Order: sequence, then structure tokens, then C-alpha cells
Amino acid sequence: MIQYLGVVTGNLRAGRLKMNLKMSHAGHNSADIIVIGGGPAGIMAAGRAGELGAKTALIEKNTRLGIKLLLTGGGRCNVTNSAGVKGFIEAFGKNGKFLYRALSVFSSGNLTAFLNSRGVPTRVDPDGKIFPTDDKAQSVLDALSGYLRHGKVNVACGLRAEGILLRGAEIEGVKLSDGGVVRGKKIIIATGGMSYPKTGSTGDGYALAKQCGHTVVPLRPGLTALESDEPFIKDLQGLTLRNIIISVLINGRKAAAEKGDLLFTHFGVSGPKLLVMSALAVDALLLEPGSRVELSLNLEPERAAGKLTGAIQDYFAANGARLFSSYLKAALPNSLAPVFERRCGIDHARQCASITGAERAKIAEMFGDFRIHITRPRPIQEATVTRGGVNLTEINPLTMESRIVRGLYFCGEVMDLDGITGGYNLQEAFSTGYLAGQSAAA
Repeated sequence: MIQYLGVVTGNLRAGRLKMNLKMSHAGHNSADIIVIGGGPAGIMAAGRAGELGAKTALIEKNTRLGIKLLLTGGGRCNVTNSAGVKGFIEAFGKNGKFLYRALSVFSSGNLTAFLNSRGVPTRVDPDGKIFPTDDKAQSVLDALSGYLRHGKVNVACGLRAEGILLRGAEIEGVKLSDGGVVRGKKIIIATGGMSYPKTGSTGDGYALAKQCGHTVVPLRPGLTALESDEPFIKDLQGLTLRNIIISVLINGRKAAAEKGDLLFTHFGVSGPKLLVMSALAVDALLLEPGSRVELSLNLEPERAAGKLTGAIQDYFAANGARLFSSYLKAALPNSLAPVFERRCGIDHARQCASITGAERAKIAEMFGDFRIHITRPRPIQEATVTRGGVNLTEINPLTMESRIVRGLYFCGEVMDLDGITGGYNLQEAFSTGYLAGQSAAA
């Protein structure tokens, strides 16, 4: 008998259809391949399957495709990176090797060639990030939409996939939010993660995967800002410390360090380099209860500790009559100086000449190791990407097909894959989508 795997995921206005996939409340249609999710991975999967001649249906619960894509890179769309396959694999950490086949089949070079051939020239920035030359995500989406038209893909927008129809272990189709059904033997789940829920990324695919027997690695925010309970955080709101060394400490041990800018917010800290290292802090906080997570800031990265102590001593010797608070105001941003002063425990009204050798050493230590206690990451809804997802051991990396249910495929952020910033995550979506569509069509 056919089993309906129902998924309650909230209400969305249904019935707005694009192209020529027509559903009635009681009726159904059919396709060789059904793709669930109209983001970068889903569009690429559907386009590739259609290009290879498969009758393909693409179902998107939003009223239009690619909403999240239009937000990437601040609307400029950092589509990929000039790094080679090895660089991409490293960008995804311990799970990166899973992507070797997908990146080999559809590399960053293949992606830029794909876009160029569809009227979207690209450029490479000095840091390796690749953008459309016009800095418009809409141009990328237009090219992808043209790919769907070329492959004669039937697209239904404003309809949610509520469940998968199974007959035993065989796929029979997809149940839609309007009561209709799309029959088909192959399904590609490309529903994205949990970040930016207003774009439709609300975790629908995880429920579908679980009901097909898959396990989901715990979901947590990736590339995210971090919260702190330090009393001075709000005093520093809006301050950016530039070109400092930021270290993540887990239970007192350095887990990672990067040089860059750190931004103080009303809740804690953010900044490009911090986002890259945030995964270590997030895993410690959420997966290892009781762990103490701190940031250590080296405010004077160009000076070794000994030289810094000497420089402080020289200043105090030459400016003995000046107040300690005057020295800090000259050495630090205005909002940080009083915070630093309180941390040192030295009265701001003391003259520099009265500062002892032990106190000078403490000041130097604080410049090289200013600690901030981290309590938790920002909510996953605010994260750039989702960490966790469908367990990779249950997916064949050569095809993106499920090892549990034949004819079921996965691609994009719904899988347990998350990379650093710089175009890596979009390339992962395009590469795994391309491979999934190609494999399903074969």
C-alpha cells in the first residue's frame, strides 16, 4: 500500500503556479524526477535533469524561485571562489572529502563557464571571491531560470511538499499542500537549511529525510555571531577593533586564531574572521555542555610581549607626570579605554611614574590577551548557514543518492555540509545539485 509521510511545516499561500505544472485539489501529475526546493541546488538539479531529457518537476513553496539566492553577498551574489578542488575540500573541514566527486563533475570553472555562456560574465576579486561582473544576483537567477526553460522543467511555485509517498521502500511521488499529488519514482530534496527562515528555509527537508529513515546530525548555526555576558559589552557597542589577532579558547586551550577586525554589538561580537571560527565555539557550547568558551584578543599583534612591556616602561618614564587614564586614551579607542582600565584594577588618577613593574607587566599582558567570555551563538535563524543536516554516511557521494531509499537524492545545505565564507557554500549547492540531477536522470 502507498504510505503518506505527512509533514506539518506551517501555512503558506498555495496555488500560484509558474510554467506548466498544473495541479488540482483532487488531481495529480507525473514526472520522471521531482525536485523539492527552488534554491540554487534545486534549480541546478532540475535544470541538469531536464537538460538530459528527463521529465522534471520543480516544487517551490515560495511564490517565486531563488529568494535566498537574491540575498547572497548583499545582493551581489558571491557565486564561487577561485580556489581549486583541494581548497574547497579544506573549506568544508572534516566533511569536505564528501564533495570530491561533486566538485570534480561541476567545478568553480564549470560554474563560471555555465554563467558566461548564458550571458553572465564574472570577475575574480583579489581575495579569490567570484561575482557576476554587474554585481547583481538577479543576473545569476535569470541565467538559472533560462536553464530551467531550456530543459523544459515544469515549475510549481506556492506549493509545499507535505510528504513523500512510498510503497514499501519504493518512491511513488510527493503529496502537495493543496491536496494534489505529483507521481514519480525519483525525488531530489533540495530544501536548504534553517537559516534565513523568511526566505523559506525552515527545515522542511529534515522532516522528509527522517520519515524516509535518514538520521539528521544536530542542527546548529554556522558562520554566526556570538553572544557574551561581559558587563562591558553594551559600552563597546559599535566599536570595531581592526587588524587584531582573535583567538578562540575552549576550556583555556587555543582552538583557532585569525587576524582581522572584530565588531562589538549589543549582544556580543561579530566580524568576518570571527564568523569563520565560530563553528568551534558553537560546537563546544551546544554539543559539549559545560565547556568554557572565550575569545582572547591581542590588541597589539605587531609587538611581542617583551617589546610591549619595554614600550610601556619607556612611555611612563618619559611621561611620569601624566595620568594613567591619559595613557590609555592615547593607546586605545575611547570606549575601550575605561573598560581596559577597570580590568587592570589601576586607579585612573594615578600618575604614570607611580605604576610599578608588576603593574606594567599586567598592562602588557592585557594588551596581548584581553578576554571575552562567550555564552552562546546567535539563533540559527540569523546564521549565514546551517551546520548539521542529513547524515553524509547515508548518502552516496558519487551520485548524491540515498543509501536507504532508492531513487531519493539530496543536494545543497540540507546535507551535513557547511563551508567558510567566500562563495564556497554556493558552489557546494551548485555542484551537488548538478550531480544529483545528472545521477537521477541517468
